[in-house]
Amino acid sequence: MELIYQFVWIVPFFPFLTPILIGVGLLFFPKATKSLRRIWAIISILLLSLAMLFSLNLFWQQITGNLIYRYLWSWILNKDIIFKVGFLIDPLTSIMLVLITTVGVLVMIYSDSYMSHDQGYVRFFAYLSLFTASMLGLVLSPNLIQIYVFWELVGMCSYLLIGFWFTRPSAANACQKAFITNRMGDFGLLLGILGSYWITGSFEFEILFKRFNELVTNNEVNLWFATLCALFLFLGPVAKSAQFPLHVWLPDAMEGPTPISALIHAATMVAAGIFLIARLFPLFQVLPFVMSVISWIGGITALFGATIALAQKDLKRGLAYSTMSQLGYMMLALGIGSYQAALFHLITHAYSKALLFLGSGSVIHSMEPIVGYSPNKSQNMVFMGGLRKYMPITGTTFLLGTLSLCGIPPFACFWSKDEIIADSWLYFPIFGWIAWITAGLTAFYMFRIYFLTFEGNFRANSFKEFSSVSSVSIWGSISKNLYRKKLKFSSQFGRNNFVLKESSEFLKTNKKLNKNEQSVSSFFSQKKNLLYPKESDNIILFPLFILTLPTLFIGFIGAPFPQGEIGSDLLSHWLYPLFENSDEVLSGNWLEFLLNAINSISIAFFGIFIAFILYGPTSLRNLQEEFEEKNLNPFFSFIYNWSYFRGYIDGYYDRIFIEGTRVLAKISTFFDEWIIDGIVNGVGILTFFGGEGIKYVEGGRISSYLFTLIFGMTFLLLIVVLSV
Repeated sequence: MELIYQFVWIVPFFPFLTPILIGVGLLFFPKATKSLRRIWAIISILLLSLAMLFSLNLFWQQITGNLIYRYLWSWILNKDIIFKVGFLIDPLTSIMLVLITTVGVLVMIYSDSYMSHDQGYVRFFAYLSLFTASMLGLVLSPNLIQIYVFWELVGMCSYLLIGFWFTRPSAANACQKAFITNRMGDFGLLLGILGSYWITGSFEFEILFKRFNELVTNNEVNLWFATLCALFLFLGPVAKSAQFPLHVWLPDAMEGPTPISALIHAATMVAAGIFLIARLFPLFQVLPFVMSVISWIGGITALFGATIALAQKDLKRGLAYSTMSQLGYMMLALGIGSYQAALFHLITHAYSKALLFLGSGSVIHSMEPIVGYSPNKSQNMVFMGGLRKYMPITGTTFLLGTLSLCGIPPFACFWSKDEIIADSWLYFPIFGWIAWITAGLTAFYMFRIYFLTFEGNFRANSFKEFSSVSSVSIWGSISKNLYRKKLKFSSQFGRNNFVLKESSEFLKTNKKLNKNEQSVSSFFSQKKNLLYPKESDNIILFPLFILTLPTLFIGFIGAPFPQGEIGSDLLSHWLYPLFENSDEVLSGNWLEFLLNAINSISIAFFGIFIAFILYGPTSLRNLQEEFEEKNLNPFFSFIYNWSYFRGYIDGYYDRIFIEGTRVLAKISTFFDEWIIDGIVNGVGILTFFGGEGIKYVEGGRISSYLFTLIFGMTFLLLIVVLSV
C-alpha cells in the first residue's frame, strides 16, 4: 500500500481549514480579518493547490495500477446498527478529485480579481472553500451515510453562494428556490438510502452492491420494493443535476457571482448527481426498469434544455440551460449503460463549461461600467456585440469553448459527445434521434450566443444614445434629423415597433416644447464620450488561458487508439465501472469511429450554419426581429415563446404548487375558523344562552319550581307511554 493513501484525508481537510480560520477570525478579530482581504485569498488558493497536488499524485497512483483502497473507522456503535466513516480511493474518486481541485483553484484565482471590489470578499472565499471541501468529502465517501452528510453540505453551500448578494430580491428568491427544489430530491434520496439498508442491512458500497445483486438475482426480495428504493435514490441526482422536472432552480442560480456559476456547473453541485449515479451504477444496472427511467429522463432533459436555450437573452442563463442539456446527455449515457461515455463527457464538459462561464464573467465584468451594475443589462446580449474587437483574448477563448461544446473536432467535447450519440443509436433509435437533434440545437444556440456577444457592432452605446434622444428637447430640422437617425437604427435592427412608437411620440412632444440649446449640446457632448469595453486584467485572463489547454487536448485520452497505446490504457484504468463483467471494450477501429463522427459533425455544422445565417456579422441588422415575436410566423413564434418562457414549466409550477398551496391554505383556514372553531364557539354560545335562559327560570318561588317539576315529569311519562 502506498503511503500516500494513509494521508488522503488531507485533500478535503486543507480547503476546510479556510472557513474555520476565517470564521474564528471574524468572531474574535472582525476588523483585522476583514482588512486582510488578499491574505485570505492567498491562503485559500494555497491550501486548495496543495490538495490539488495531492489529488494529482493519487490519480497517478491509480493510473499505474494500484488497487482500490478503503479505510473505515467506527463512528456510532449500537447492537443493531453500526455507522462507519472513512474514505474510498478508486478510479472514479481519483478523477473526480483532480477535476474538482483543478477547476476550484482556477476559480479561486479568478475570484480574487472578479470579487476584489465586493464588500463580502472574505465571506465569499470562506463559502467557496467550504463548498469545495464538501464536494471533495462527497467523492471520497465510502458509504451512503457519509455521502448524504456531504450531499447536504454541498446543498447548504450552494444556498449561501447563490444568495451571496442577498440584498437583491432576485438573489434571495433564487437561493430559496434552489434550496427547496433540492430538498425534494434529497428527501427522496434519504428514503432510498433507508430502503436500501432495509433490503441489504448495510450502507457500505461493496457489501450493498453484493447483497442487493444476490437478492434481486435469486428473487429473494420484492422486485417492486427494490425498484422503488432505486427510484428514490435516483430522485436525489434528478434535483442536484437539474434533470427534468426538478431543473427549475438551475437558471435562477445565475443570480450568484459568476465564479460560483462556473464552479457549480463544472465540477461541484451538478456533477454530484452524475457522480452518485456512477457510484451506484452496479445497483441500478440489475433493475432494467430503473435504467430505462434514467435514460428517458436524461434524453428528455437533453432535448428540453436545448430547446429552452434557443431564445435566451441573458448570457449566463443561456449557458445554464446548456449545462442542463449536457447533463441530460450524461444521464442518458448512464441509463443506456454507456458508463465510460458518461464519465468522459462529465470531464470534457467540466473544463469547457468552466472556460465558457469564466469567459462570460469577463464579459460581464467589462460591460458593467458601461450599462450599469444591473444583471438585467450587464448580462443581456442585446446590449453586447462586437466584443471580440475590444476583448480579443476573452473572445478567442470563448470561441474555443463554444467549438468544444458544439462537438467540433478535435476539441474535447467532440470525443465524448460523439461516443454518446453512437451508443444511443445502437441502444435505441429514438435515443439516437434525441441525441442527434440535441447536438444540432447545441451548435445553433452556442454560436448564437457567440455571435450576439462577440461579433458585429457594439450595441450598448446605441441604446444609450437613443435613450438620451428621448429625454432632450430639440426643435426644427435637428428634431427631424434625429428622427431619421432613429428610423435608420430601427431599420438596422429590424422592425422595432417600440422604437418607431417612441420616435413618433418624441416628435409629437417636441412640437409642444420650446427651444432648448443646452439639452442639444449635452446630447452631442455625450455622443463624443461613449464608453467601450476593455479586456479584463491578467488575473482574470490567466484561468482562461489554462482552461483552454484541457479544452483543446483532454479529449484525446478518449480517442480510439489501438489497445496498448496511451489513450486506451488511461481510459481502461479510470473510466470503466468498478464491477466485473463490463461489456465495454475499446475497439480502436478508426474507420468505424470516423463513420460515426460524420453523423455528429454534420448536424453540428448545420446548426452553426443556421446560426451564422440568422446571427452572423452580416445578419445582425435583423437582430431586433428575434425579440418582436409579432413579426415571426406562427411556428417560429411558438418556438420563441416556448424558449423565452422556459417551456412554461415555471408557470405551471406557480399555478399548481404556489397558487395551489395558497388555495389549500385558504380552504384550511376557512375550515379551521368556521368548522373547527365554529363547533367549539357554538358549544360555548349554546352554553351561554342556556345559562342565561335558566337564570330567568330561577325566580325563587316554590310554586314555579313545583309547576316545572310536575310539567317535566308529565312530559317524560307521556314519552314513555307513547314509546310503549
